[in-house]
Amino acid sequence: MPIYEFRCLDCQHIFELLALNKEDQIEAKCPKCGCDSFERVLSRTNYTMSGSRSGAGSGSTSVSNRSCAGGSCTTIDIPGPSK
Repeated sequence: MPIYEFRCLDCQHIFELLALNKEDQIEAKCPKCGCDSFERVLSRTNYTMSGSRSGAGSGSTSVSNRSCAGGSCTTIDIPGPSK
């Protein structure tokens, strides 16, 4: 059962909702202000590495804009082991 993160379009509060099925319509309100207008946001990842001392990976996700052949592109660098 996936948990999705949403941002309230009124107060910008980020909150989580549990979705039983991907196709389900989510009818909810912001727990902070009660607004029913929100958008889904990209959630940060949590990972565990074999032999890691802490239970979760450390580091942060970075987003950068780069020039591509077709114009500008947005890339997301997720921390973790290199290939």
